[in-house]
Formats: sequence, structure tokens, C-alpha cells
Amino acid sequence: MQHAWLLLFAVGLILYAVWGRYFMRSPLDNIPGPLVNIGNLNQIFARYAWDFHKMLAERYGPVSKFYGLFGARELYVFDPKAMYHIMVKDQHIFEVTPAFVATNKVLFGDGLLSTSGEHHRKQRKMLNPVFSISHVRDMVPAFLEVTKCLRDSIAAQVEHGPREINMLEWLNRTALELVGQSGLGYSFDCLKEGYANPYSTAVKNLPYAFQPTIFKVSVARKFLPFLINVGSPNFRRFVVNFFLWKALKEICGIVDVMDETSMKVFEEKKRALSNGDDAVLHQVGEGKDIISILLRANMDASAEDRLPDSELVAQMSTLVFAATHTTAGALCRTLLTLAHHQDAQNTLCEEIQQAVAELGELDYDALANLPYFDAVRRETLRLYPPVTMVARTALDDIVLPFSRPVKGDDGTYMREVLVPKNTNVIVSILNSNRDPGIWGDDALEWKPERWLSPLPQSVVDAGIPLSPVMTYFSSRMTFIGGGRACIGFMFSELEMKIVLCILIQTFKFTPTKEIDWTMQVSSPNVKGSEDEKWQLPLQVESR
Repeated sequence: MQHAWLLLFAVGLILYAVWGRYFMRSPLDNIPGPLVNIGNLNQIFARYAWDFHKMLAERYGPVSKFYGLFGARELYVFDPKAMYHIMVKDQHIFEVTPAFVATNKVLFGDGLLSTSGEHHRKQRKMLNPVFSISHVRDMVPAFLEVTKCLRDSIAAQVEHGPREINMLEWLNRTALELVGQSGLGYSFDCLKEGYANPYSTAVKNLPYAFQPTIFKVSVARKFLPFLINVGSPNFRRFVVNFFLWKALKEICGIVDVMDETSMKVFEEKKRALSNGDDAVLHQVGEGKDIISILLRANMDASAEDRLPDSELVAQMSTLVFAATHTTAGALCRTLLTLAHHQDAQNTLCEEIQQAVAELGELDYDALANLPYFDAVRRETLRLYPPVTMVARTALDDIVLPFSRPVKGDDGTYMREVLVPKNTNVIVSILNSNRDPGIWGDDALEWKPERWLSPLPQSVVDAGIPLSPVMTYFSSRMTFIGGGRACIGFMFSELEMKIVLCILIQTFKFTPTKEIDWTMQVSSPNVKGSEDEKWQLPLQVESR
């Protein structure tokens, strides 16, 4: 009888929550958006949600409303002033969603993606100097060495003529090896055909384990902030093993491999540092990798600023995952775009080859002074950001202002709205970068030439929320802004420069099949393919 009453009470609470969210008035009710059905999460987070996000932008403008779990009103935003308040001015109110923090905590531990508030700021204070320009410059030799291995492996495959190659496979492996050597001081992959490292396989497969059930996982994530604190870690693992959910078990296996490898690398680093400079110099990276620098900085830090070993290990897994998939995705997009624009590919090749003829092997400064190369990268990252959106949750009631009036459902115009506490907000990086009100009528066109002359005044005046060090990105939200801006953006930019520079001057790329891209962290696959082996087939031939 007692259990029956408890069940009835739980059902009653759920019904009350659903009733309240669907039928009680909210300050957000006048914000335009799709009509409520069972909610829009399955549309927002669908594998190929491009059309839905485009519809939101075109039909409802830079501020709209959609419905989340149990009818919760949620906001979809790419208005510049609103984004500035969310990402910069009021970022202490608009924190990352608890579901995002909990998911990353489960996957990577207490790393930079898994913390919020003061905890996050403390970690970032320790990590910021590690990603400085001076340290990134030191990575050029390692990046060149890894990319030349990639070049040689592809050259061997096309030695006897053009060949279709899955470039996603090679670029994933290359991005992992680049972050392995320069980030961890550890080699995961010799970049030879047929080679497979368990860690490499795990990192590569983690996002794809989510893809087949992305909506189900997205819904389950809503409950993670509560579940990760239930019982001991061993109890929670027992519960996970009890469920017959294939995707969840696959994710757990991948996380286990990543965690074991990260611990192994970390302990090797600590031993080398304790044994002195000679031991460090015999490691990959010779002590100039990010984790070695971070370990030294942590040892020298005050007790108040020092991070525990568990958080340093978590930074390793976080760094590897974040750097591998976003960089590989951006490189794939760039190669495919150039394959579809042969004139642009030829122009880029000529610029690189001329610079190499004049200067020899291009260093950090030479790579920064290739105007058309720079324009191609900027435009590709504008139109095709590797991460298309980020989520925030209001920790308190707050007024959110708009740069352009929003026409409400009742026909009145609003210049601000009261955002209730616990409201989730999706900030659309994609639609900010493609906003015709900022970029003009050709905002949806890939036009590198727009970067070779002064940008329209509408771009300059938009006020996109970038931190001062990121003003180089010229009103693109690709690396976002504020206290959670991408900490490794210079690292990623250098990776892209070196890989593209060597590949484009050596090979010609031509499309062979129509490609679809996933919406979350963009990944390519052949259109209509049911094969879960994600791929980017391109015809490759020597120049």
C-alpha cells in the first residue's frame, strides 16, 4: 500500500509539472516560435536538424521560443545584444546547463567542460597561460612532422593514379596524433595504413556512439545532474551495466579505454618530471607539450590555485576529445568545400606554392601572412562552424535585452523579455554566423573574397560577444566568447593551417558522392547511407 501511495505521489508531481509548464502563463509566452506539440527537443537535436534550425531563423528571427521536456519554454537566440548578455555581461547568471556539465563529468571527469562557476574559473586560470601564443609557436615542428607522415601515407595510396580515399578517417587520426604529441607529449598513431590504436578507436567512436540515439541520449541527459550523485561510483556503474541499452554500454566501454590511457600517460609524465630534465627530454614533445607545462605550472602554483591530480587527468581527456573531433570536422568541411570550388582550390594552391618557393618551409609567421588562405579558413569556419550551438541555463530571473525589436505573437514589439529562473537557452552559433542582417543577402554563400576587403559596417557594428584576444575572428561566433570561449582556438587554428597547407600543395581533391553532415559536432557521411561508419570519400590525386 505504501509503495502505491508513493507511486501515485510521483505521478501527481509529474502531472503537476506538465500541467504547470503547458498551461500556466510564462513571460516567454509572447515570444514567437513553433506551436507546442510534444515538444521540440527531437527537432532541435535531430541528427540532421539543419532545416529546422534554418526555419527557426527565417520564420521567427533572432529570438524565438520552443518547447522542451514536459512543455518547458526554452529560448533560441542569435540576436547580438542578447548573446552579449548571455555569454559575457551576465554569464554568471547564464551558466552552462546542468545536463551538459553532468554529461561531460561522466565522460571525462572534472575537466574544463565539466565544471561551472568559480570551479571553472579556477581551472581556466591555470590553463590559460598553457595556450598562449608563445607555447603554440613551439608546436610548429611537431605539427609539421605529423602532417608530413599524413602526406606520405596518402601519397603512397595515389602513387599510381587518382583514388577515392575516406579523408575523415585520415583527418581524425591526424588530429588525434597532433593533440597527442603537442597536447599530451604522447604518440597514439604512426599514421600508416591499417594501423589501429585502442585509444584512437575509442576517441573516434565516442561521438558516433551518441549519433544513432542522439534524441534519446539528449532526453536522458536531463536527469544526469540528479543521477550522478546517487550512491557510490561502483553502485552507479552496476546500474548502468544492468540496463540493456546498447548505446550506453558502448559509451561506457569507450570511456573506460580513454580513462585508462589518460591515467597511464599522466603517471608517465609525473615520473619523468620527478626524474629531472633529462627524462623529460626523452619523451615525445620533450616537455613542451601542454600537459607537461600544466604539470609544472601546477607544481609551482599556490595551494589555493593548485588543481588535484584527478582534475589534471580530466583535462587530458577533455583536451583530446574536444580538439580531435572539432578540428577533424573543420578540416573535412574545408577540403570538401574546396573540392566543390576547384577555382578556389587552385588559387589557394598557387598562393601556398609561391610562398614555399620564396621562403622554404613555412613557419608560424609565414602561415599567418597568406591572405587567400586566411580568407578560405575564415569563411569556412563562418559558414560551417564545427559546433553549431551551445546551451545555457538561467540561474535566476533576469531581463534579456534585444538589439532588434522582436514582434510578439500578440503583434506588439518587445525590446527585452524577462527570462524566468531555470529557463534553458540555445545560443545558435550557426545562425549568428549566417545572419543576413549582419552579413548581407549573400550570408548563405561561401565567398572567401569577403575577407579580402573591409567587412560591411553591419558586421563591425553587430557587437558579437568576443573576448579581446578573439577579435581576430571578426564577428564570428565559431569559438564563442566570454568566460567559456574556446580555450584552444589558437591551437586549433595552427593545426588547420599546417594540415591544409601541406595537403593542398601536394594533392588535388575532387568530390565523388553527395555528403550529409550531422548537426551537433559536425561529422560527414554519404547521403542516404545506413552505414554507421562515418566517412568523407574524396578523389585524391597528386599535383
